[in-house]
Amino acid sequence: MAISVDDIKKLKELTGVGLTDAKKALVEADGDFDKALEEMRKKGLTRAEKKGDREAREGVIDSYVHGGRIGVVLELNCETDFVARLDDFKQLAHELSMQVAAMSPRYVSEGDIPADEYNRVKEEALERVKNEGKPAEIAEKIVEGQVKKHFAEQVLMSQAYILDDKKTVEQHVKENIAKLGENIVVGQFKRIELGVSE
Repeated sequence: MAISVDDIKKLKELTGVGLTDAKKALVEADGDFDKALEEMRKKGLTRAEKKGDREAREGVIDSYVHGGRIGVVLELNCETDFVARLDDFKQLAHELSMQVAAMSPRYVSEGDIPADEYNRVKEEALERVKNEGKPAEIAEKIVEGQVKKHFAEQVLMSQAYILDDKKTVEQHVKENIAKLGENIVVGQFKRIELGVSE
């Protein structure tokens, strides 16, 4: 099985491991790039995971207006002013602003969902499942799946990324963490739509 040099370099860049480790991962995955990357993530070998705990206090505020009807202001944080000034970082901020404009999320991450809102949705799902007469042993899994699905579109990091729907926004951000070498965090965002109030 021939492993492409480009795949080795790309895997090295995304994960921060050496060329030898990148090649070894690809060989173990029979040349399947996505499988190799996934295995490295499972082992916690990616650079993004290592940087995820570091504090991000620098960054930019990006704004995006779509057709004069939808406006977004988004705060994207990183660790240093140097990275905050990079075009790649600014581009990521702008892409995330466009994501918020297009997909209208309510929360940055699952941790931002208020407990009472989460519990309300869970209770409604539980009630529906009980009314359908589902057995107790599968009811909990069904409820869990319904609650996750309900919030998936409302949580920015869980949404399918608009410029490549094969990955989530979170995966796209992690790729940029690996590329730029710093932790990157969406601080907050505000979406305003003409004639629509929250």
